Formats: sequence, structure tokens, C-alpha cells
Amino acid sequence: MDDPPFPPPRRTLARAGASPTGPFSVTAWAADLTAGPPPVSPPPRVSPSPRGSSGAFLSADERHEGSTPIARSGADVRAEHDPPPDPVPDPAGRTVRDAAFDVLRRRGLDRIFANPGSTEISLLTDLPDDLEFVLALHEGSVVGLATGYATATDRPALVVLHTTAGLGNAVGALATARVNRTPLVVVVGQQDRRHLASQPFLAGDLDGLGGSYPVWTTTPVRPQDVPGALDRAFHEAQTSRGPAVVVVPSDDWAEPADHRTLPSPVAVRRGYAPDPEAVAELAAVVGNARCPAIVVGADADTPRAWDALVGLAEHLLAPVWQEAFAARAGFPQDHPLFAGHLPPERATLRAALGAYDLLLVVGAPVFRQYQYSPGELVEPGTTIVLVGDDPEDVHHSRADLALLADPALTVTALTAALPAASHPCCAPPAPHEGNPRPDRTTESSPRGPDAPLDPPVVFTELAARLPADAVVVEETPSSRPDLHRLVPARAPLGFLSAAQGGLGFGVPAAIGVRMGAPTRPVVAVVGDGSTLYGVQALWSAAHYGVGVLVLVMDNGRYAIMDRLASEAGGKAPWPGFAEVDVAGLATSLGCPSRRVGTHGELTEVLDDVVPGLADRETPLVVVCSLDLTAV
Repeated sequence: MDDPPFPPPRRTLARAGASPTGPFSVTAWAADLTAGPPPVSPPPRVSPSPRGSSGAFLSADERHEGSTPIARSGADVRAEHDPPPDPVPDPAGRTVRDAAFDVLRRRGLDRIFANPGSTEISLLTDLPDDLEFVLALHEGSVVGLATGYATATDRPALVVLHTTAGLGNAVGALATARVNRTPLVVVVGQQDRRHLASQPFLAGDLDGLGGSYPVWTTTPVRPQDVPGALDRAFHEAQTSRGPAVVVVPSDDWAEPADHRTLPSPVAVRRGYAPDPEAVAELAAVVGNARCPAIVVGADADTPRAWDALVGLAEHLLAPVWQEAFAARAGFPQDHPLFAGHLPPERATLRAALGAYDLLLVVGAPVFRQYQYSPGELVEPGTTIVLVGDDPEDVHHSRADLALLADPALTVTALTAALPAASHPCCAPPAPHEGNPRPDRTTESSPRGPDAPLDPPVVFTELAARLPADAVVVEETPSSRPDLHRLVPARAPLGFLSAAQGGLGFGVPAAIGVRMGAPTRPVVAVVGDGSTLYGVQALWSAAHYGVGVLVLVMDNGRYAIMDRLASEAGGKAPWPGFAEVDVAGLATSLGCPSRRVGTHGELTEVLDDVVPGLADRETPLVVVCSLDLTAV
């Protein structure tokens, strides 16, 4: 249960010559009673504040420890359990709900992603026509849809969750949004403020339920503070790039609004331009390198950053690597200078980067790893410089020099400060097993129409048909290296995945991306196990007419887990789940689906769907039954 807005009055027993908060003594108390009243003295000056020197609220007994009452007016002090001052009423008679909707309109939060409950009825009933409601059937899907939408629009999205159960179900998805640096404004309903102290049904202790993943959490002290809290949440989400949570008791929405100006800025201008001296220092380090390479990450996935990095790479003739497990692509992966995806293990990482004496890392931490292995990240003598606008990544990265600044602006200024290279410093790196450099040619041998499917075949045929502006949302852990190698990202936001690695992101995020970028073709490439974590989102895609293509790599098991267990030298105790019919589940949720098991069936459906994917208004799930001898 949330703490009540004001603590109850403390009951203290005051006696002459003793602190009311000191240890209680029956003997001293009896002596006080027999000693009679203390001498009358002039009343002390009363401070208009009910706080003592320590800053804590004083009880009535603490404010006059003697038996002589202190004359004071109601304006001088107030008991700590009194309600706060009445708001200045809105002359138009608006409610807190009306004022909150005005905030949402002003901030462009006109689409509400939600799975509501009874504590949100007073907010959502008779929703104005200019605010669109989007229902998802599980809170993980709610946040996943909103995360994809906010990613595509590059501005915060609005989420409404239902008290403890709703926020609890959504925590994993909120963690993904935080690690993906996706701004969300999250409204969580709470029980009626007027009886929270009694812990009614559905009341929840909500402030800490999301842990450290929200960038900001608040429960407004007064109902009239709700609109200002929503406005601040918008700014907090934008600045800190993550979910900002506002907990609102259900009765707050009907209270009269306060017409005074909100305690939040009308506009915030964020400046991350690099300091010229810092750019000069960076240029001196990079300019002295014999053989530099560039490593890019998710925070470089903007059109400006792509243009700047292409300019720098071509200026230096330097190879460009993508960070391991990147949630987004930081460089065009069909560019001749793109070297591949870094491995997430230290020994192979050192081998991949061993030829370079300097690594310029842009928009990524240094370096993302997966399973632990001993040793350093890079070979001795390798200099690492880092440019990024995420303080968390910058502060925990191993770097010789780091600039906390906008990647695009910094890279542009750096390029202007460096002399151009006349020739490449070294040959392109050799492919390494497990995450090789992309091959621009199709690796499949000619196949007949009845040939079985494996991930490389599916991805090769998909890549041959996808337009350059397509968005691929990935959640297929066992075949992700093949996807990276065969389906390069060719435009900003060409690739998206869950940075934290938790499952359940792919399907709802793809639907949200398509809602936010309705002219771009969107394909979700997901495993069958991954799909089951977010399958409810398919109902939302069908109901709201979202034309996303979902390719399900169906092997009837957790293939990546089986592989890891085998590498550990043991037997996996978990069973497969081949009896689960993902196509049937999709159909039951109102989403069209097809199952393909041969090369001919796959190419037929891709030829039919992909050319019109940008204009498609209905979702389609294509379950690819994989040849289990090949996966």
C-alpha cells in the first residue's frame, strides 16, 4: 500500500524537563503529576512553519510542551494531518482529467497503449475523439507496442497500466524499453486516494515495483498535481531516454483542476554539441593512429549519424564494425567498409580487433559481452576512444578518452579536423566463425521447390526481396548470426531488437513500429519460442489493421538453449514443444496465417506479400517449418 499523503499525528506524552521523544519513565511521570503545573511563562514566538529545527513536522504536543496553551491563528500553523491548501479553482470548471488531456495533446501523446482495469475507468470512459485508444491483451504487449511506436516516431509514447498486476506484468518490457533507450510516459492506476490507508482491494505498493528501470517515478501529492507530473514525465522520458512512471489514484481524475501554470517548462532544448577543445583532443588521438577502426552501436542509428559516420569512414578509409548484440544498426551494412558484427566473447573479440592500434567507438558501450571469458577486451597497446550521449554507457566503458556528446555532431566535427587517408591502413579482417563478415552473395546452392527450409535459406530469399527501407525486427536467438550475415540493414531503423535480450519484444515491437512508420515495410523475424512470449499482440495487429509480416522460425524447441546445454557438456532437462501450433494460435487471435515447409512454398508467399508490404493493411504470420536436421 502506498503511504498516505500525510503521516498521521504522533501521540506523545510531554512532561516538564524531558523530551517528548525521550525514553519513558513511570517514576518521572508520577513525579510530574504530583509536582503540580509548571510556572506560567510568556508564550513563545510561534513560527508560521509547523516544522522544527530538524525539518520534521511537529505534533501539537511538541509545539507547546508546557500545559499553557499557545494562542495562535489557523493561518500560523496547521496540524500535519490537515489536508493541503485548496487548489485555485479553474474558472472554466475543468477537472484534473481535462487538464491532463490538454497536456497529452500539447505533447503529441494522442495514442494510448493500454490494458486497463477498474482503477482506470474514470480516466478512459468517454475518451475524447482526438485521443486514440490501442488495446493489447497483455501488459508485455502493451509496452512492446508502445516501445516500437516510440522508436519509429522518435518521441515518447503513452502507456496506461492497471495497478500492481499491470505494472508487475509489464516490468520486463519496461526494462527492455530502458535498455533500448526508448522514451515512454507510463500512467499506472491506483486505488481511490480516499481509502488507501485501509489497503482496499487492488491497492498496490507501486512506487518501487519497477525497480531501477524507470528513469523517474512519482505519485502526485495532490490530484491537482497530476497534469504537471505528466508534463514532467514527458521531459524526463525524453531527456533520460526511458520509461517515466506516474501513479494516479482513481478518484484524482474527477477533482477540480488548478488553473495555475504547470510547474514544468513549455519547451526544453537539449544541447549536446561537443566542446571544440574536446574535438581537437580527440582529433589528435585519432590522427596519430597507424591503423584505426570504427565500432558503431545502437545510439548511432539516426540519419545524421549514419551520414556522419559514412563520411568519417570514407575519409579515413577505416573499417566499421557493429557492436555485439546491438539493438539497432549504426552504419549501412551494405557499405564496402562495413566489416561485420563483433563477437560477444573476449578471445574472439581480441582476434577480430587485433590488427588495429586505435578503436573509435561511437554510440555503443565498450564492449558488450555475453558469456564470461577471461582476459582483456583488446590486445595490449590498443587505444580506445568513445563518443556517445548515454552517460550510463560512457561511465561504465573501458576507454582512454570519452566524449559525452551528440554522436553525429561530434563525428562531423572530427572528420573536419582530420587529414584524409591516402590508402587503407590494413586489409579487411578475415571472417570469424559464429559471426562472420556479411557476404553480399547468396550462399544457397540451387534448390528445387520441394527442398526443406533452414534459416539461411529463409533469410536469403527474404533479403532478395526486401526493399532498402524495410525494417527487420529480430528475436530469433539461435539464428541471429545468419540473419546479420544475410539481411543487412541498409537504412536507419533498418534493424531493431531487444537490447537486454529478454524474449517477448519482437512481435509487439514490430507492430508498434509499423503503427509509427506506416509507410515502411516491417518484418518480424522471430523464433517460435520467442513468439509465445508476445503472441497476444497479434490480436492488436489484426484488430487495428497493422500490415506487418511475421516470419516464425519454427523448430519446436528452444534451439539456443539446447545448443548451450550441449556446449556445456550436459543434457537439457526441458522438453520441446513441437505440438504447439503457432499458425493456429495466430488464427485464433484473428490474424491470418500460413505454414510453409518447402523452398517453393516459401518463395511463393514471399513473392505474393513482400512487394506490397508497404501498403498492406492486414498482418500475416508465416510459420516456417524448419528441417530439424539442419538447425
